[in-house]
Amino acid sequence: MSIQQSDVLYTAVAVAENGRDGRVATDDGKLDVVVNPPKEMGGSGAGTNPEQLFAAGYSACFQGALGVVARQEGADVSDSTVTAKVGIGRNSDGFGIIVEISADIPKVDAGTARSLVEKAHQVCPYSKATRGNITVVLV
Repeated sequence: MSIQQSDVLYTAVAVAENGRDGRVATDDGKLDVVVNPPKEMGGSGAGTNPEQLFAAGYSACFQGALGVVARQEGADVSDSTVTAKVGIGRNSDGFGIIVEISADIPKVDAGTARSLVEKAHQVCPYSKATRGNITVVLV
């Protein structure tokens, strides 16, 4: 199911200068960072990189989805954390990314935690956007 323009609640705008070796800033001035490729990819590693920014957004979005699912299920996810690990590497047509999502949910048992994470993966907008495009591993 796709979203229609009339359904948009918020739009983020960011401008990049010089690609992976430059600067990225939002139009509202809340984010303004230097981006550089990591040393592992031949860069200086002096700034952040697109993979870190994607990991930050994905983990925050997934944590929000986890909260929505937990409220529906009556589960306590306070004190929980979500970690997104975003890897980049060569594939058959250039480069691709892979994501590992892990959640630490201390106030529920392992089975409930697994169920909540799987359900959050179904409703998280980042998960929906990447489904079928990249490998996302749930831990």
